[in-house]
Amino acid sequence: MDHVCVCEEESNKAWYKKPGCFRGTLDAFLKITRNEGIKSLWSGLPPTLVMAVPATVIYFTCYDQLTDLLRSKLGENGSYIPIVAGIVARFGAVTVISPLELIRTKMQSNKFSYKELHQFVSKRVSEDGWISLWRGWAPTVLRDVPFSAMYWYNYEVLKKWLCEKSGLYEPTFMISFTSGALSGSFAAVATLPFDVVKTQKQTQLWMYESHKIQILSLDCWGGCGAVGTSTRAVSMPLHMSTWAIMKNIVAKNGFPGLFSGLIPRLIKIAPACAIMISTYEFGKVFFQKQNARKQQYQ
Repeated sequence: MDHVCVCEEESNKAWYKKPGCFRGTLDAFLKITRNEGIKSLWSGLPPTLVMAVPATVIYFTCYDQLTDLLRSKLGENGSYIPIVAGIVARFGAVTVISPLELIRTKMQSNKFSYKELHQFVSKRVSEDGWISLWRGWAPTVLRDVPFSAMYWYNYEVLKKWLCEKSGLYEPTFMISFTSGALSGSFAAVATLPFDVVKTQKQTQLWMYESHKIQILSLDCWGGCGAVGTSTRAVSMPLHMSTWAIMKNIVAKNGFPGLFSGLIPRLIKIAPACAIMISTYEFGKVFFQKQNARKQQYQ
């Protein structure tokens, strides 16, 4: 889901053509599968798995600890507690995981081997320093921090309301699942423009490198007489601000351009949020019971 309609690459190394050739989510799935096989839908899986484990641990642990701390200090009725805890937890998780997300975006937008990927990353770090691995951090924060604030606030409200309707003190698996899906869907729609910007900022870096390599190769065929000129000719606006990119998208594709990929994002986010939070809540209850039993036998 992550890489449907994200490729802006026009070189011969592109996995598939620009998003404009897709007539919808189903059409994108069919064309990607037909051209590259069904395995291509899981491109970028290794860094996604490497990224998901620490991100989830940092995110959920920080959220729970901060929520407990704030409630102990401010009381149980603070409606803004989930917002504050969600913002701080997501900010920390995004900062730690941002380089892995950049690599994942690269692996999803181009069919690169690990050796080629290592060469690109090494070259980028040697030229621009380690800070270059955090390209796309700002729009990722602008996407994920508001997402987290809206998600946790709506989740806690929906969970409490469904528990009251069902006459339950603690949420069941289905209550957590439903609350997570609904709150995740709302937050996904609201923050989609920043996801579009984040993807563009990260793919700009790889597009620039690919074009530069192609131009240098062509120049060398002609005797390498105009390498400097050609390299400058393919320079790209790598340091455009988030708002400048958003304006550029609106100018080219109109306001709906900021919401491109809405359907695949919803198809990804809604079940992901539902599965994650319901499994997490179930796990908490399960281990609380296990700990309580152990204490009884001690």
